[in-house]
Amino acid sequence: MAHLLSTSCIHNPSPTTTKLNFKSLNRCPLTQTSLPVRTLRSSLMALRSYQKKPLKHSITYATATIGQNIGNKTDSGNEDNVPADSSSKPKKVMVIGGDGYCGWATALHLSNKGYEVAIVDNLIRRLFDHQLSLDSLTPISSIQNRIRRWKSLTGKSIDLYIGDICDFEFLSESFKSFEPGAVVHFGEQRSAPYSMIDRSRAVFTQHNNVIGTLNVLFAIKEFREECHLVKLGTMGEYGTPNIDIEEGYITITHNGRTDTLPYPKQASSFYHLSKVHDSHNIAFTCKAWGIRATDLNQGVVYGVRTDETEMHEELSNRFDYDGVFGTALNRFCVQAAVGHPLTVYGKGGQTRGYLDIRDTVQCVELAIANPAKPGEFRVFNQFTEQFSVNELAQLVTRAGTKLGLDVRAVSVPNPRVEAEEHYYNAKHTKLIELGLVPHLLSDSLLDSLLNFAIKYKDRVDPAQIMPNVSWKKIGAKPKTVAL
Repeated sequence: MAHLLSTSCIHNPSPTTTKLNFKSLNRCPLTQTSLPVRTLRSSLMALRSYQKKPLKHSITYATATIGQNIGNKTDSGNEDNVPADSSSKPKKVMVIGGDGYCGWATALHLSNKGYEVAIVDNLIRRLFDHQLSLDSLTPISSIQNRIRRWKSLTGKSIDLYIGDICDFEFLSESFKSFEPGAVVHFGEQRSAPYSMIDRSRAVFTQHNNVIGTLNVLFAIKEFREECHLVKLGTMGEYGTPNIDIEEGYITITHNGRTDTLPYPKQASSFYHLSKVHDSHNIAFTCKAWGIRATDLNQGVVYGVRTDETEMHEELSNRFDYDGVFGTALNRFCVQAAVGHPLTVYGKGGQTRGYLDIRDTVQCVELAIANPAKPGEFRVFNQFTEQFSVNELAQLVTRAGTKLGLDVRAVSVPNPRVEAEEHYYNAKHTKLIELGLVPHLLSDSLLDSLLNFAIKYKDRVDPAQIMPNVSWKKIGAKPKTVAL
């Protein structure tokens, strides 16, 4: 499935062109035609055709230019390493996966802080919703309309490159065109349940995430060797060991000898395993090629609003509440808003690190402003507080009751294979030392989340609330929802 959206386009706004120019890159002689911009519906039709017949191994490459020509580009290789608060040209940051939940908020935040930003995305996250008959709680505008609205409100431009980073030719052209000084890599399938639906999605997750990240590493090596990679990892790489979780590395003594080694990984899904493979590949290329990289092992993110996404409804971020892409606190708030019992998996003792999406964008900014050294592979544990599922349910129940909601929690069979009661103490000091000022989970924030869910409760599909992906029942037969 990594090749399902093999149409790529580079969006450099121009007043004269509103079409895509397609080139076939298979072994046939190159031809060029001019076609209207492909819609998501046409991509869905292509997906349905793919499910019915074998894939033909060809890649389509496209460039598109829409809107006004904004932003002056130079050939200097040094200017994009100037700090963002300098009066000189802002540092260029490429946000891969910039149309997604964390990526969109980050792209706007960095743009607002004076960075020159480009979004790279194949828009496949929107396709997943159509595949599984899901929808965001919030209405989501097209990426083109989002960027236009941001420009109209702030005067700030965001470049757009639409394509698949698993297509190295597309990624190469994007790198050479934009010349990033830093790359923030959110461009991965990010759901553990999605990776456990069936064999095809497990394979897609591993291929998309691991090969895409490898391509980014090779692009940095070949075209932007001083570029700093800020990669979004996950706390899920560590699992739930019966010892404290350090930030990336642990010093151990064995048979009288001491060494500092990568912290042991105990991934719990094909998604989490893909992140482990990423970490190993990045660490190796830092050592072998001198790449500079920061791995942000992020906890569970909640919330939807940042200073930038609140500026206009067309800038709204997505808010997932379903059993595939929804995170625990976001799901609980929606369940409380519509009167559905809070779905606590099993015993509810599962404990993880959590953070507000406003802290996600703050952490990324801090990592960019304080880059790793050449050859250095840094690991930061990116979360602000730890909660068990039961603790979250209690917090939402109490906050919902104050608002007059009838909230109760129920235990449902755990679809995952995981410890439901365990020790959990993860260190998270490095980002605090760099200046992170956390937004902790207060009563006022819970009230805000619940009121937000109440505002959009008419958009909730009750059929999407309960978990329907089982770790033990994953099979080889595709389970794609009929469109």
